[in-house]
Amino acid sequence: MSAYDHTMDATLDTSLASVLGGRTAAALGKAFGHRTVYDLLTHFPRRYAHRGELTDLTRLPIDENVTIVAEVLDVRDRPMRAKRGSILEVRISDGKGTLGLTFFNQAWRAEALKPGVRGMFAGKVSEYRGRLQLAHPDYELFDLSGGDDGERESPDDESVRRWAELPFPVYPATGTVASWQVQRSMVIILDGLGDIDDPVPAGIARARGLLDAARAFELIHRPTVDADWRQAQKTLRFQEAFVLQTALLQRRRESRTRRSVSRVPVPGGALDRFDDAVAFSRTGDQVRVGAEIAADLEQSSPMNRLVQGEVGSGKTHVALRAMLAVADSGGQSAFLAPTEILAAQHVRSITAALGPDLAAELMPQLITGQISVPERRKALLRIVSGQARIVIGTHALLGDAVTFFDLGLVVVDEQHRFGVDQREALRLKGATPPHVLVLTATPIPRTVAMTVFGDLDVSMIAELPVGRHEIESHLVPLAERPGWSARVWQRVSEEIAKGRQVFVVCPAIDTTTDEELGHEESDSRTGRPEPAGFAEGASTPAAHQLTTVVDTYAMLRAHPLLKDARIEVVHGRLTSDQKDRTMRDFVAGKIDVLVATTVIEVGVDVPNASVMVVLDADRFGVSQLHQLRGRIGRGEVPGLALFVTRAPGGTVARERVDAVASTLDGFALAQIDLELRREGDVLGNAQSGGLSSLRLLRVARDGDLIEEARELAAQLLSDDPTLTKHPSLAHAIARRLANDEREFLGKS
Repeated sequence: MSAYDHTMDATLDTSLASVLGGRTAAALGKAFGHRTVYDLLTHFPRRYAHRGELTDLTRLPIDENVTIVAEVLDVRDRPMRAKRGSILEVRISDGKGTLGLTFFNQAWRAEALKPGVRGMFAGKVSEYRGRLQLAHPDYELFDLSGGDDGERESPDDESVRRWAELPFPVYPATGTVASWQVQRSMVIILDGLGDIDDPVPAGIARARGLLDAARAFELIHRPTVDADWRQAQKTLRFQEAFVLQTALLQRRRESRTRRSVSRVPVPGGALDRFDDAVAFSRTGDQVRVGAEIAADLEQSSPMNRLVQGEVGSGKTHVALRAMLAVADSGGQSAFLAPTEILAAQHVRSITAALGPDLAAELMPQLITGQISVPERRKALLRIVSGQARIVIGTHALLGDAVTFFDLGLVVVDEQHRFGVDQREALRLKGATPPHVLVLTATPIPRTVAMTVFGDLDVSMIAELPVGRHEIESHLVPLAERPGWSARVWQRVSEEIAKGRQVFVVCPAIDTTTDEELGHEESDSRTGRPEPAGFAEGASTPAAHQLTTVVDTYAMLRAHPLLKDARIEVVHGRLTSDQKDRTMRDFVAGKIDVLVATTVIEVGVDVPNASVMVVLDADRFGVSQLHQLRGRIGRGEVPGLALFVTRAPGGTVARERVDAVASTLDGFALAQIDLELRREGDVLGNAQSGGLSSLRLLRVARDGDLIEEARELAAQLLSDDPTLTKHPSLAHAIARRLANDEREFLGKS
């Protein structure tokens, strides 16, 4: 690490390499993605410890990187048995438990690691012969020496008491960069930091009792008492909310200035004819949201609306009516679906809903990567000529070969499955900015919508259509009730005997592949701690052998109760034609049991499917389980969802499954999901861009703060929409929302 050149003060935009040296900067960049002084300063401590307070060693998770505070009990250097060399074994304790440290061929460490010495120790927890240990851990010993004579001060000395009470930060770390290594770099940064402009206007800061930005950074990283970092957190949390809300509202105002084409349906046109032919009545929510969309489409500025609604609430019907309004104006609509299965199903269902006359007139067209060359050539010609008024497809829609005659509306189905770049590529296919309608069946808590989609108008469809059956949900806890497994397959056989169909969902295809779903891991780039389920050791990937599609299919084929059942599989490794053929057969009733991965998670509509069995349900997120359950109970028969889990009670993994089994309220589950995980994880990084990497702000906790910041930001922008009078705030937005994040705001 090179020493900082104090002849030049660092700014927030100064590169870490120029302050810390290339080697240290490279290590921080690789571990966390940090490049600038600002990046490192916003790598906030995840907690604060005191040197007199030893970390509990009795609950260490195996295979996790940990940082602990402990005291050396004893040290032993012994020769290896099988080869030359020695092993240094150190035993440390926090007063409650003990932990072993192991160093190979490093006997010299015994000079520093003497009994009675305290320090921080970091490494991955492993188990050896029934005992927990850290092999080759990083460590930093606390300096208890006093005076030039180097003798240890008395524990009663005032300096030792202050040392014991001084809070020290424990930072999010990785296996390559320990907490104290981050702290050492932070000290150099703070010592060399120049003046910092405060993004929060002075009047707002005074009214809220906030610190100035420089003081807040100093106290959050180098507090002398606990009150210091608490006050600093208060300041920086509000600052983050204020900067983000200003950015979102500024983009919202800018989007209103763009010019688009007004799309108004004509009397007796496609929309009127469709409404006249529909055999069911729209729900109140569908009518209200439809009116909101119609009002947006009539404007000369582009619509940017998010429609969220429960599974089966009629979002696709609302979107289809919007596409018909655009068709009436002579325009085309592009409907982007996340999977080929869903895209093909949308073409079939929309064509059927339109009826033969409207379908022939509007020519709904499918574009996927798997259609044949002749079909693709014919489809592209219909799209570029404007004959196809409704175009439905997967990522293949984004290709350069797909050119629209007059793209008036972009509909994105299940928006969390797409990155912002993909949505932007489709939007740019319009000669003028098209209207954008984003659909999601993953309920989003209000504070998340306000924080991550704050520049979009949000509509909600909570009311389910008349005739939808309730879905009965049950937890099958094999850890406590292993015998219940047999009852699951008995219930499946009973439903098949009634002429109904069954989904069985597994987390993996076979034992050679990773899960198709995957829990969100620790995001080292943003310094976020691991999800609680992993931190508590609830259900890690190594906990048990995953249930697979291949094994489950073989087991069900051999099951005596299902010997006559027609059983097939569908998963991501099959070709598009294979998946589509299997799903067609399932919809047609030619398959009794479909064993699948999460490729059937969204949109698949099989009215005769009455049972959803989710194996290893603890390996799925709350929203995934809710989506899977939404695949049943869609027709004339009631639904039964069985969530099978081996996760023990009391773990976060089990808590997720318990929550889904206990309620059908998707919005209540979204709040639970948010509290169990993190707002960025709920929505996914590719979806939410820079706004997922919240530093101190927590939308589950800080809803009131976010609303207050939004109101203050709106007042400021009404007087200064371009932030000409507030250059520090403009710079903070540009800095906080790096290039890719600024692009996200423009693409939403």
